[in-house]
Amino acid sequence: MTTETKLRVIDADAHVCETERTWDYLEPAEEKYRPILYTSPSAPTKEFWVIEERIRGLRFPTLSEQQLLTMSETAGRRMDTPREARELDDVQLRLREMDHLGIDVQVLHNTLWIEQVSADPDAEAALCRSWNKWLADIWREADGRLRWSCVVPSLLPDEAIEQMRFAKENGAVALCLRPFDGDKYLINPYFYPLFEEAERLDMAIAVHIANASPQYRQLFGSIFTNANSFALFRAPTMMVCHSLLNSEIPQLFPNLRWGFIESSASWVPWVYHEIANRWRAGGKEMSDDPFGDANIYVTCQTDDDLPYVRSYAGEHCLVIGTDYGHIDPSSEVDAISVFKADERLDAVEKERILLHNPRRLYGI
Repeated sequence: MTTETKLRVIDADAHVCETERTWDYLEPAEEKYRPILYTSPSAPTKEFWVIEERIRGLRFPTLSEQQLLTMSETAGRRMDTPREARELDDVQLRLREMDHLGIDVQVLHNTLWIEQVSADPDAEAALCRSWNKWLADIWREADGRLRWSCVVPSLLPDEAIEQMRFAKENGAVALCLRPFDGDKYLINPYFYPLFEEAERLDMAIAVHIANASPQYRQLFGSIFTNANSFALFRAPTMMVCHSLLNSEIPQLFPNLRWGFIESSASWVPWVYHEIANRWRAGGKEMSDDPFGDANIYVTCQTDDDLPYVRSYAGEHCLVIGTDYGHIDPSSEVDAISVFKADERLDAVEKERILLHNPRRLYGI
């Protein structure tokens, strides 16, 4: 299916929140893997996904419209969205929301896979397959305006490649991978077959904030505390970018594009200096545009020091997202309008970040 869309603004980081309907695509023999949504008896707004008798992944509290408005006022950022839109039970409502926000296309990322959802390869494959089929139907209903990053069973690389091919044929523009997955780090050669297939399919690798390492998780305890969330999720995203630049991967897969999603961009100058110091010490000449040379893109936020960051990131590295559907430190539903009003960048730079850079990243 090919849809001609006149693009003006691409939201590089938006979300879909899984619902019980997400798992209606499971085959009858896979129903035993169906996640169960539980509500806390002591706190009715809190819900949890239970998979294999364990709480897994992420489920944001189900807050009322007034609660979301109060949270937005406290944070100084808009985070209120209609439940039917963020869970995509009403695709047309989501599109109307995008029209109101001045967004032509959103790239959707998952919510649940912020950590390992199962250590059972067959269960992981079934859940990924169901999620990808759900997103394929959403893409079809949205007439090409809702693109997405697919989730795949990393424990079964051959099955992962099959699911990537299905996803590409049904509107996916990226493969979502986590910095740590089980006992492996993302630059491990174990993942090279996935990189090779993504490059062949012209799909980006979306390194969204997440952490699927049970060992790493045990070091920090609960994922639901502010004390631990930076170390668990944001820091590993930055670490992978640094490791990628120091690895052979950009040379092995020269056409593969990388998006580092929802970790802000304020760390880009730090990584640049770290790379420069290591390359200089090793006798390697520092490129004028190391991020561009490696096809690396980073989502920025409106509170980043954008002129300073851009001076290190280069002209073609930065993209921006709203984190639509979530309520966390990256969420800013009206980020696009705030960014457009920002006088620190000129019109040409804004157009790159809003359109041309994300278009290249995702191959849209």
